Formats: sequence, C-alpha cells, structure tokens
Amino acid sequence: MGNGLILGLTSIGDLLLNNRISRTQDGSSRENIKLTIPEYQRPYKWSAKNANQLLDDIEDAMNSNKEVYRVGTLILHHEKENIYNIVDGQQRTITFALLLNVLGMKSMDFLGQSLSDNSYNLHNVVNNHRALQRRTEKLHKDDKDRNNLTEYITDRCELIVVITDDLSEAFQFFDSQNARGKTLYPHDLLKAYHLREMSDVDVAETERIVRTWEELNQKDLAVLFNEYLYRLKEWVRGNRSYELTEHNIEIFKGVTSRDNHPFAQYYKGAFAYADETNHSHTPFVTGIQPLSPFQINAPIIAGKPFFEYAKHYFDILSDIQNNDKYEGYFINDVDIVKTLDIRKYKNGVGNRITRLMFDTAILLYVDRFCPAIPSKLDLDYLDQFLVFAFIWAYSMRAQYRNVGWLVAQNYVMGRSDGIVNSFNIYKVIAESDSPSVLLSKMADMLMPLRTYMIKANTDDLYEEKDGVYQNYLHYFKDHKFWEDN
Repeated sequence: MGNGLILGLTSIGDLLLNNRISRTQDGSSRENIKLTIPEYQRPYKWSAKNANQLLDDIEDAMNSNKEVYRVGTLILHHEKENIYNIVDGQQRTITFALLLNVLGMKSMDFLGQSLSDNSYNLHNVVNNHRALQRRTEKLHKDDKDRNNLTEYITDRCELIVVITDDLSEAFQFFDSQNARGKTLYPHDLLKAYHLREMSDVDVAETERIVRTWEELNQKDLAVLFNEYLYRLKEWVRGNRSYELTEHNIEIFKGVTSRDNHPFAQYYKGAFAYADETNHSHTPFVTGIQPLSPFQINAPIIAGKPFFEYAKHYFDILSDIQNNDKYEGYFINDVDIVKTLDIRKYKNGVGNRITRLMFDTAILLYVDRFCPAIPSKLDLDYLDQFLVFAFIWAYSMRAQYRNVGWLVAQNYVMGRSDGIVNSFNIYKVIAESDSPSVLLSKMADMLMPLRTYMIKANTDDLYEEKDGVYQNYLHYFKDHKFWEDN
C-alpha cells in the first residue's frame, strides 16, 4: 500500500449527517469534510432493485443482531482543504443518503450538490427515492421501528475508508479493489498500469484524462483492445492471436519514461516530436497536416499517451464501421459495406469473424497510409484497397460452410491448404511503404474464385432491395474475382 494512503472507518451517520470520518488509523477523526462527486465520476446507475436490496441487507443484519455491519469501501481523493472527492463508493453512498432522507433526515450537505445532467442521474435518483419511500412508508406509523432502523443505519453501518492526496494512487487502489473476486477487463488493468506512469501529470489533467476514458462505451473499448488492436499486433508480427488476458497485456504497456536504451529513445523521441509539433503553431502557419503520434505496430508510450492512443483508435474504428454518407472521413456510402451491413451478414460466428478481419485490414491501412484529413487521392487509394480487403476476407467466407477461429487463424497465417487467397494481409500492409506499392502487391496476390470452390449461397446475385445488393458474392462478379469453371 502506498505511503500516501490513509485507512479509516466511518459510520454512515458521521459521514452523511455529521460531515466527519469517524476515525483513521492514528485514532483521530477527520472533521468538517465536504464529500463531493467529481465530474469524472460515472453516472448514478443503481436501480430501485439495487436500492431495495441494500435495505434488505441492512434489515437482515439488524434482525440478526450484528453489532456492526460493514457495507463496503469508500475511496476518497483529498483534493484540497476539506474537499474529499469520491473515487469509488458513489452508488452506495448516494443510496444511503436517499434512505436517510426518506427516514426523516432532511439536513444533509451531501444531497445538496448537483449531479451531472444525464439520463441515469435524472431518472435513478428520483426513482430510487420514490422506491425507498414506498418501502419505509409503514415505518412512519411506528416511531419505534423507524427510530431503530435509523439508529442502526447511522450508528452501526460502517464503511472502510481509504484516503489519498494522490489522484493517480486513488484510481490504482480503485482498480485493485475491483479486481478482488472478479476478473477485470484487460483494458481496465491497462488503465491502472498507465495511471501509475502519470506521476508527473497534474490533478486537473489526470481528471480530464480519466473522464474522457470513462465517457467511452466500456464494452466497445474492451472490444477495441481484445478483438482489434491485440489481434492486429499479433498478426502483423506473423503470430496467431488468441485472447487478450491479464497474462499477455504487456503488449500494451510499451516504453516508460525510465527506459533509456536506443530502441525506447527512438519511439519516445518520435512521439515527443509529433506531440510538440501538433501543439505548436507550425501546422497552422505551414498548412501541414497534424502528425500522427501513433502506429499500431509500434510500441506504446506509457502513461498519458496510452489514453490518447486508446481514444485515437476508438475514434478511427468508429469512423471505419460507420458507413453513413455524411459522417466521418474514411468509409462513406460504400456499396460493398452496405451489403455487409445487412443483418444476415452481421449474425453468426463466421460472419462476425470475417467482418472483423475485413475491418482490421481497413484499420491497419488507415493507420499506415491515411492522414487525419485525407485528400481525394488518399480516399481513392483507400477505395481501391477496400475492394482488395473485401475480396481477401470474404474469399475465406465463400470457401467454407462454417468459419470459426481455427479456420480464420489458419487462413491469416497462409496455412489453409487448397483455399484460394490464404495469406497474411496484415504483414503485407505493414511491409509496404506506400499505397501504390501495397495495391500492386495485392493485385498480384489475389486470385479469382472458381464456381466449384464456392460453398456459400450463390442465389440472387443481382437481387437488390433499396439499391443494396443482397448477396456479397455479387461483388466478386462485379470486380472480376469470380471465374466460371
């Protein structure tokens, strides 16, 4: 445990009614605390079911004559003077405050603060308050029962409190606490690791970085690391990709400020130059494009750059997967993608794997060859590559009745005997120095399918609905990658 961590215990009554932490490890209390919910906190997501369960647990503990009922851990960042920001424990603390309020404890500074304006906060606070009112309504007719419950909550329900002046340390402790008893997503573990590398970043910037991270859809963020970035890093190296776990996340830890060997200095220098240039007046004055500080197949710079890296690729992948005619830079109103977006091609393991292979090829191409604001020539090259990436990925789908990860890995590794177009497209992209070189290679490597090879449904190749072809094999015909026997 870090030197800056202070442990304590507090009753719910002291915390919410008396604005104090009952006692810390040296035996003293902390008085006049202002308990706050910082802007970077996630919304209040506890439902009425959660609130009722908390009350059930309290009543069970009281009826079992538990002298003290420990209700969890509260992690606080001591920001300044008497300001204590909740890093972990927000859901339970708000619910306790609502419960005390419906039991008649109206004067609570904690409930007087404003929450961020989002749908969860607006709905759940009101709904849970109403649910707890209904649960405790009968107690208002019996002073003894109400007083007994109120006293048990205020005096017997306790929180373990962890206090630190260091926000990064608070987040690290939060992640380690949440790791106990359950498996965290690998990207959560990476968050904790890279926060430890941010000791030189001030509190305001750390809060901004964490808030940006938390605002991203966490399920999509997990998919980005597990299914896209991890697989790309392995495939580019010519390795099979399996599953990103706590045992192989070193691939995303990168080089730290303490690494001074030439390899690390080179990549740190490249990142520092791009970052400094982009934050200077040089792009504006010279009219040059912003410099990309990241490449998928390059090492990550640990600490703050990791969070920028995650946001960078989160946004690019979102753009690539959005075929809206008017949004994004890279994939806009593409006929092939319109067909691939039909529901029947998005359902099923084989379809999802094939689409992932297609999307990862586009992601790697964009990362290597497309500037932040692509020119018409950049987009023309991308359109040509998109056709080749489609033919490569969907040649696999067309030649197998069933596709799973074993089939896909063999196909990527070029080890699918008798299967046309089985090669590692990711290595080909990474080893090409320009779009024109890559497109020339692809033109030589991709072979047409013959009718006897195709196991997929070949019916209705020219059927259209709302201008969208209903069979992806139409584009093999259209782009001369299907030869009759």
